[in-house]
Amino acid sequence: MEQGALLLTEGRYHTSDAKTAHGLVRGPSRWKILGLVDNHNAGAEAGTLLDGKERGIPIFASLEDALARLPQRPEWCVVGVATHGGRFPPSLRANLRAAARAGLGIVNGLHELAGDDPEILAHAPAIHDVRKPRPVRELAFWHGEAHKLAIPRIAVIGTDCALGKRTTTQLLVAECRRRGIPAEMIYTGQTGWMQGGRYGFVLDSTPNDFVPGELERAVVHCAREAGPRVIFLEGQSALRNPSGPCGAELIVSVGARQVVLQHAPGRKHYDGAEELGIAIPAVPEEIELLRFYRTEVAAVTINTEGLTIRAAQDFARALEREIGRPVVLPLTEGVGRVVDALRL
Repeated sequence: MEQGALLLTEGRYHTSDAKTAHGLVRGPSRWKILGLVDNHNAGAEAGTLLDGKERGIPIFASLEDALARLPQRPEWCVVGVATHGGRFPPSLRANLRAAARAGLGIVNGLHELAGDDPEILAHAPAIHDVRKPRPVRELAFWHGEAHKLAIPRIAVIGTDCALGKRTTTQLLVAECRRRGIPAEMIYTGQTGWMQGGRYGFVLDSTPNDFVPGELERAVVHCAREAGPRVIFLEGQSALRNPSGPCGAELIVSVGARQVVLQHAPGRKHYDGAEELGIAIPAVPEEIELLRFYRTEVAAVTINTEGLTIRAAQDFARALEREIGRPVVLPLTEGVGRVVDALRL
């Protein structure tokens, strides 16, 4: 039987902090997701609450309740949230300790390592800290090999973090494959690994000197082993988010010459910098910035957070007229028009 997992979201499942849980509920996943612990949303069904599609994943108020009521006992307890700074809130640490005492393995994607907690270490049958840095001797340095590839590399970059860049990347891969176009994804975050990604690395747990080399190694390995017609690169954070500026590596280090830009018009300030009032630049400004990187924004995808679907569609149509390229809502409209706009 496929190993089962229980997700912990600490009352945040209805927020973007639970993007790891959202990805695992949507799938794919390395495990069968049996249930979710979230005291704020107990009694709901995780898929229905996420996007209206029932997936048979109940939400429980406590770990104890979940273990008592689930018909299949999970082997793993997975941290389903991304906290600011990647630290354990006290309630999450307590739940992880309880899960370890109950004999569950721990999967943790935060920067703070579960294996550094003596109680978790003493009781958990297995611990996988996805962001545990690898020894430097195992890391690759950049050599420029990716620039010799003929396969198009297309970066999915956001105007902010926690926008759904990974989900859009997966939709693009799926749409290409549906059309008979061999496509692969390079994951760059912990959730990509948890979803069973074949090619990639965890960018923000890699020393900066080795990020270009690890990215290049993943791209070259993918090209040689899978031989796709196109490679999509999952972006992290945003080019200008001051708490985590990121994205230039995908363009400069591995030569991505096309970008799909994800944007949330309902947000006014960068995630984590709301109190500072640092505004997210308008999409045309980001397109112009990317032009200086010698890459072209082929299309824009819209995250509807904070907006009705109608308001998001109105924004998309107006922006499309302004910038002269497709602007779509990927979760409601699909990404067919985005793929149409790509040079493959």
